[in-house]
Amino acid sequence: MKYLILESQIDRLVVKYLNSKDYTQIDKGDRIYFVNSEGDKYAPMKYNKSDGLCFVNINLIKEISSFFDLESSDSKEVIGRWVENTLNQEVEDILTWWP
Repeated sequence: MKYLILESQIDRLVVKYLNSKDYTQIDKGDRIYFVNSEGDKYAPMKYNKSDGLCFVNINLIKEISSFFDLESSDSKEVIGRWVENTLNQEVEDILTWWP
């Protein structure tokens, strides 16, 4: 049996998944870092307050893409919307970074 899943439904699933990760936000100057715990060396996501840029770790993009069967670009967009809603800040652009 085949199921049709709407884009908005996928978005909600990804949002629930990201919420379940229970990221800690660390506010340092112009940036907000989303980390798994205070001692993490790499943040899966970073947000620049001054220019609205959101940096997403390639490993998180691959994780979301694989788990939800999404294209990398779609995963980045959903993650960017999650950051926007979580911080109540506008994301101007979403960039990929490698640790």
